[in-house]
Amino acid sequence: MPSISNTFGTEEPLLSDLLRMIQDGTIQLPDFQRGWVWDDGRIRGLIASISQGYPVGALMSMETGGDGVRFSPRPFEGATPSKSQPDILMLDGQQRMTSLFLALKHKEAVPTRDERKNPMERFYYLDMETCLNGSDRFDSVISVPKNKKITSDFGRIVNLDLTERKKEFASGMFPLNIIFDTDLTSQWQMGYQEHFNFDTEKIKFLFKFSSDVIIPFQKYKIPVIKLLKETPKEAVCQVFENVNTGGVSLTVFELLTATFAAEDFRLRQDWEERKVLLREIDPVLEGVDETAYLTAIALLASYRRHLEQDTAVSCKRKDVLNLELTEYKACADDLMEGLRKTAKFLHSQRIFDMWNLPYQTQLIPLAAICACLGDRFEDHEVKQKISRWYWCGVFGELYGSANETRYAQDIQNFMEWLEAGDEPVTVRDANFAPVRLLSLQTRNSAAYKGVMDLTMNIGCKDFISGDSIQQTNYFDEKIDIHHIFPANYCKHNNLSPILWNSVINKTPLSARTNRILGGKAPSNYLERIVTTHHVNSVALDEHLRSHLINPANLQTDDFGKFIIDRAIALLDLIENAMGKKVSGRDSEETIRAFGASLV
Repeated sequence: MPSISNTFGTEEPLLSDLLRMIQDGTIQLPDFQRGWVWDDGRIRGLIASISQGYPVGALMSMETGGDGVRFSPRPFEGATPSKSQPDILMLDGQQRMTSLFLALKHKEAVPTRDERKNPMERFYYLDMETCLNGSDRFDSVISVPKNKKITSDFGRIVNLDLTERKKEFASGMFPLNIIFDTDLTSQWQMGYQEHFNFDTEKIKFLFKFSSDVIIPFQKYKIPVIKLLKETPKEAVCQVFENVNTGGVSLTVFELLTATFAAEDFRLRQDWEERKVLLREIDPVLEGVDETAYLTAIALLASYRRHLEQDTAVSCKRKDVLNLELTEYKACADDLMEGLRKTAKFLHSQRIFDMWNLPYQTQLIPLAAICACLGDRFEDHEVKQKISRWYWCGVFGELYGSANETRYAQDIQNFMEWLEAGDEPVTVRDANFAPVRLLSLQTRNSAAYKGVMDLTMNIGCKDFISGDSIQQTNYFDEKIDIHHIFPANYCKHNNLSPILWNSVINKTPLSARTNRILGGKAPSNYLERIVTTHHVNSVALDEHLRSHLINPANLQTDDFGKFIIDRAIALLDLIENAMGKKVSGRDSEETIRAFGASLV
């Protein structure tokens, strides 16, 4: 085989040879591949294309026996291999080759499904007459039930009976599951001639079918791209993602699952069990998926390696792929404990579920850091630094894209910070512009969620009940984010949506309270709360102030003063969380946007 590069080569083996190698186990599947799922129509279409010599796409395979990649193999469906360890693994082409193997090589009925996804078992034949008369070749591929009878009128009428060879001859139906068995094909052809008493016209017809259909079928070749055994894991993953057309998407998790399986460890089963534990720990961890989990494992393992060997810390995809099973086992339980501590920290910040979590991605370095801290996690100073680092990441909006490099900096910087080192890069880089408050209009933004989380963290109270919006009523009373100056009121008074729909005019409230506010002026709904819901005016003022709202601005419906006062209060809150000043409060840009300084 001529080598095209140092990672792959190409060849064009006969389809018959590929099917033979599948049968004896020379070619098998890696353990990450999903089950075979093709339906009857796609199988017939594939057979029709091959019978006409049409291309059906290249296959992707990989040599086994290399030092870089080791997969746990499994045979193709229906194969009974004599070899336990294959020479080649099929990375892309499983669906096509399984369909062809079962239909053309296997002697049992093919388990498939109809267009409605109902399971069924079929044998496949070629209608000799229609193959040669110019009909659509798809119509020449005949699929018959396991009992080899096609019936109508609820089984009362037999339209086609292929239960015996002589009935196949009489109907002119060639069984495709013998086409690559030279002896059986020859016997079938001889039986066909005998059935028609060696009629000259029938013999000519048979020979034409053989030369035009059977022989080209037997000579059909499929191009194969073969990755060499020296190909590294990350290259296998990248190549598979680029060329895979029908199998599962080969994620890092799938690839690591297959490599660990070669060492008799079931990563998927281990992850599924841990995923259940995460859900039991806290709903805030529900968004932690297998990719985030493995990235955090790689980060923790890399940091530990860094401490022992002074190597660079990294958790990119190649680092996850190169995880050793011993490293995984050494880090998995510690990371789970780190995730438990992460949930505890988030609770302390009044973040109770994944929907109000500013950044899902920030949990990766946070969990790894918490795993490294051990008992130090409970120290007051440590918690203060975790909080500052966390909120700098949120309001600096630093975790919205590929963050593996930042994760590596985070864990090193933070642990050094605890030993009187410099502030972490995330703390140093964080910057929040005052005018950003105006563009925070929806919960799609991490900083928007962060503002709401901080508001709950300072103990804001429901306007009417006076209950703190904390964990209990957060779930039971359906807390959500609502306008303080109601949207309908703002629209009716032609107020700027940039102002009234911004985070400045929003706060967490119960659904019941929001319905009571309606679309009325603040002065109106405040009066109703006092008179109808019997809330003492002094208490109501206290409830409003807990949301950083100056009651006087609502009592007088002074929207402009309200925006300025609350923007200042929110910036103070953000400054306190980040542990650093928000610059530009009195800049020309800020004054132009708000109409006043926010100092």
